[in-house]
Amino acid sequence: MKMILISFLILALAPFGVAQENLPDSANIITAMRIDAAIGPIAVKQIKDAIKNSEEMDAEALIIQLNTPGGGLESTWDIVQLILASNVPVVVYVSPPGARAASAGVFITYASHIAAMAPQTNIGSAHPVSMGRAQIDSTMDEKITNDAVAKMKTLANKNKRNIQWGEDAVRKSVSVTEFEALRDSIINYVSYDIDSLIAQIDQDTVELITGQYIIKATNPKIVKIKTGFANSILEVISDPNVAYILMAIGMLGIYFEFSNPGAILPGVIGGISLILALFSFQALPINFAGVLLIILAMIMFLLEIKISSHGILGGGGVLALILGSMMLVNDTEFPYKGISLSVIIPTAFVFTLFFFIAAYLSLKAHRRKIATGQAGIVGETGITKTIVGPEGGTVFVHGELWKASADAVIEPNQKIKVVAVDGMELKVAKAVGK
Repeated sequence: MKMILISFLILALAPFGVAQENLPDSANIITAMRIDAAIGPIAVKQIKDAIKNSEEMDAEALIIQLNTPGGGLESTWDIVQLILASNVPVVVYVSPPGARAASAGVFITYASHIAAMAPQTNIGSAHPVSMGRAQIDSTMDEKITNDAVAKMKTLANKNKRNIQWGEDAVRKSVSVTEFEALRDSIINYVSYDIDSLIAQIDQDTVELITGQYIIKATNPKIVKIKTGFANSILEVISDPNVAYILMAIGMLGIYFEFSNPGAILPGVIGGISLILALFSFQALPINFAGVLLIILAMIMFLLEIKISSHGILGGGGVLALILGSMMLVNDTEFPYKGISLSVIIPTAFVFTLFFFIAAYLSLKAHRRKIATGQAGIVGETGITKTIVGPEGGTVFVHGELWKASADAVIEPNQKIKVVAVDGMELKVAKAVGK
């Protein structure tokens, strides 16, 4: 069982290589991948893997079909660095129709060696606060904005794109359509599909870190780079609602493990769930106050089990859990969404039900009559084996023979009841009734 669990973890969490479709024996290989989500650590990993595989295949170019509302600053800079360091020309293609390259997508598009957009798409709104930053003061906002503008200018200079528009996209959050972007030298092409884009980039000269490179895209073989199994899992758990559920499972699993040491399975499941939740949260704008409220809720629930507060601690825990859950992900920060109430309420209900049941069982156990040790034998019944009186005798109680004494003489084979314990000697009386 342990080996199966370890094998599963290796398969689920190992950094799978990207899948390839019928890798052809041809020099003119064009690789293609899709990013259709907010920019975060997972997008960084996907692009890193795609560039690596494209380099290994000696591809003529890597086309990234991009549709994103934005993302985190650190992840954006990581992707920009990956593109700038690539030995394969990277073509960013904002598609399909209706797609956008907002916020982080603008920097990624400007970093690309060739930029293209499909009809009915738009690009812009690149102010840093729009990329998942928590609320910051004006001085820090100015520093971050100036830093972003400097990066945008550097990328625009390198790839011969519109410097002024890039600055306006950061400072003023301007946005344009595909044909406006083409007119203003923001992109290189408007392409109706992948095939037309490949025809347009054929024989284009780009500047790589190794020098100038001419793309040979005549009669190419297109290799679609698929999302690996591990990346697919990471994409799912990056949803705030999934991350929240994983956090809840993790906390319950850890609690079960500490309550029942040696159970192992709850601890393993809880530990894995918490780690996955923490991975998801690093890509989200987490509100620290929400985290503190959830921790406070857990403390209150645990105290409710240990202390009889007549439900005050439990009720406070429920309120703290709900408020903390609603505040956990800052849903005012574009492009992220908060945790859905349809997830928060059932989760809070399950937590509340669990801990109140645990508190009830704990209280019931405290009120239960002691059943072990010397105190636990008081009130038990037995049989006299010898005459028992003030001078003593022998009785059979709880499957054992005991020395006993009684105020009045009791004959052998009579039913008795233990009324007190004095050291290792019982004080008994004749039982009333049969």
